[in-house]
Parts: sequence; structure tokens; C-alpha cells
Amino acid sequence: MAQPVKKTTYKSQRKAEAEKQEKQRKAMKKLFWITGIVVVVGIIAALIFTPKADPTAFEYDQLPILGKADAPVKIVEFGDYKCPSCQVFSQQIKPQIEKDYIESGKVAMYFMNFPFIGEDSTTAALAAQSVFHQNNDAFWKYFDVLYKNQQDEHTLWATPEHLVQLAKDNAIDVDLDLLKKDIEDRTYQSEVNKHTKAANAANVMSTPTLFINGEEFTGSFGDYPAIKKAIDEALAAGSTK
Repeated sequence: MAQPVKKTTYKSQRKAEAEKQEKQRKAMKKLFWITGIVVVVGIIAALIFTPKADPTAFEYDQLPILGKADAPVKIVEFGDYKCPSCQVFSQQIKPQIEKDYIESGKVAMYFMNFPFIGEDSTTAALAAQSVFHQNNDAFWKYFDVLYKNQQDEHTLWATPEHLVQLAKDNAIDVDLDLLKKDIEDRTYQSEVNKHTKAANAANVMSTPTLFINGEEFTGSFGDYPAIKKAIDEALAAGSTK
């Protein structure tokens, strides 16, 4: 005897479609979560394993240098010509580093501008950069002259006229007319800005701040024994950033 054929009612058809849609919804939800997890894991992996730019990988060949370029230890000072602490460092600590390390070729010192004290901090930086581009050796003489003649940090003293006069009075071996023009035209403003950007990237909070072979010296800038110890450790390590 033939079996009766079951009829598919409208109600049962809707139920079947609803069940099918629910299965599809759950499958899509599962796929969504799996995709999300994969994306998150990918982002975390990228953050962990992607090499990060080193903010202290300085472009030494573009900076004023005191000493030999092939010195095994390189010290970068971030400074402001209106900074009283920088004056102390330039007059009391730098000469000791020169005597103990730079003259023997073990250390080279470099300078980068971080002019934040007053508007004439930038003017002084522009003057110094002009001198550097004319004569690297003259830069360091002018560097010492600026700090020797530094006035109160709250006084606007580093004017273009005064900065040119200082170079003239101290026989700085540069073209004074070009120096004056460079200051007035802000010829090296982009370089000063680049130095400031590097300081911010390296989280420099004050001046003077020293980096020894790319590593920030976190001790006191006036503690020469501590600086000497850091230099000796860098010499022993023998690597430069």
C-alpha cells in the first residue's frame, strides 16, 4: 500500500527557513569573532615584532663635532645657549671630557639645539648654526664665547646685532656679513626645528641632556665622575648608535 505523502505546510516551511537563517547567523557571528581575534593578534604581533625607529640614532655627520669622527664613543649634548646649567657644563665639565677623552681620540662630542627658554634662544641657535656651516672649528670657539657672555635667562640678550658683535670681538673665523644675513633670514631654522624634533622624540625634558653612544645619561650633568664612568662603560661596550 502506498504511503501517504506528507504535505509541506506554509507554517513548517517558515520554521525550516527560520532554523536555516539562525544557523547562518550563528555561523556568521562565529566567523566575525574568529576574524576579529585574528586581526587583534596580527596587530599585537606587528607592535611586538616590527622594528621601531630609534629616536637616538643621531645623524652625526650633520652635527658640529669636537674630536675625531671615528671616535668609539660619541656624546651628543642637547643645549640652549640661554641655559645657565648649559653654561656650567660648557665651562666646567666639557673641558674635563676634552682633556681625558677627546684629545686622545676616544670620544667625539656633538651639539644639538633645544632652544626653549626664550625667543632669543632660537636666535642664538641660528647664529651658531651659521658659524658651524662656515667653519666647524670656529663653531666650538663661538660655542664657548656664547656661554662666556651669557646673560640672565630672563633677559633678551641674544639679538642678531649682539651675536654678530660677539663673533667680531672674539675673532671668530667666519664671514660676518654672511653670519648677519643667516640670522636675519633664519637660514638654518629648519635645522634648529629638526634638532628640537629629535629632542622631543628622545623625551628630552631639560638642558643640558647628554646621550652617550645613543643612551641617555640620566645622572647629574655636573657629576663628572658619573659621566666618566658612563664613558668608560661605553668604551668597554664598543658600540655606537
